Amino acid sequence: MLAGLSGLLFGAGLVISGMADPGKVLAFLRLGPGWDASLMFVMGSALAVTLPGFWWLRRSGRAPATAAGRIDAPLLVGAALFGLGWGLAGYCPGPALVAFSQGATGALWLVPAMFVGQWLADWYTRR
Repeated sequence: MLAGLSGLLFGAGLVISGMADPGKVLAFLRLGPGWDASLMFVMGSALAVTLPGFWWLRRSGRAPATAAGRIDAPLLVGAALFGLGWGLAGYCPGPALVAFSQGATGALWLVPAMFVGQWLADWYTRR
């Protein structure tokens, strides 16, 4: 129940902030004339909410598990593909799922491709 409510709150935040609108995201990512800096406030708000929680977890000795901490080729390729997809489509995974639930045409193509990409990445790391 708490996870569902958290998901609804997260989705509502994405819609209200404009993160679920690929046009707004692309206007933020496109530096130069017409640049929309408003999503910087969304990022700043997310950091202001998240950082105290991570600080508290670290001080209490319950820091979240982290990855291996190494930078390797699969990480760099994955990061490049993530950034390329975000820059071309204007969606990252959270907003894509919100837009998918709203029936946005771009997300109807992106979300299945995102799941196929995740499956391929899992398959590649297990082989």
